[in-house]
Amino acid sequence: MKWWLLPVCCLSLLLNACGLPTEAIFPERRGATYDPRPTEEQESIFGPGGLGLFGDDEEGSPGSGGGIGVNSYLWRASLDTLAFMPLTSADPFGGVIITDWYAPPATPNERFKLTVFILDRQLSANAIRVSVFRQERRGTDWVDAVVRDETITGVEDAILTGARQLRIKTIGGS
Repeated sequence: MKWWLLPVCCLSLLLNACGLPTEAIFPERRGATYDPRPTEEQESIFGPGGLGLFGDDEEGSPGSGGGIGVNSYLWRASLDTLAFMPLTSADPFGGVIITDWYAPPATPNERFKLTVFILDRQLSANAIRVSVFRQERRGTDWVDAVVRDETITGVEDAILTGARQLRIKTIGGS
């Protein structure tokens, strides 16, 4: 390596840094505290209303998840319903919950994996879709198996029932 390369690089960095335009903004004192940006409106990465997971949104519809992209009752009920399974991913803004494989203790030669999609901010049956994956053990390998439609419907019904109960508890005040 050339001996002069390091000093030339350092010198070029110093010269470039000297020519950068800078503007000093000093905070104004308001009472006992300082305001670092006195003339700018305070911003938030969560928008003007902040982040509210279970509050009302702009339309005033309770449970529509003002801070998340999906219905908060469906979201919470989905997490409660799938609490016995290990979670791989949970995205409240996209409305997707993905579990890891779970083998029930009663049937260790089969395992399940679920993906829950919350599609809307309204509490309705059309706002949720569940995909269930099932595998059976054959020797040392896991082989995909058929999932009955009743299994998928049962999970969706359990989530919807839980969401309705959460809504009644929140709205009804009991």
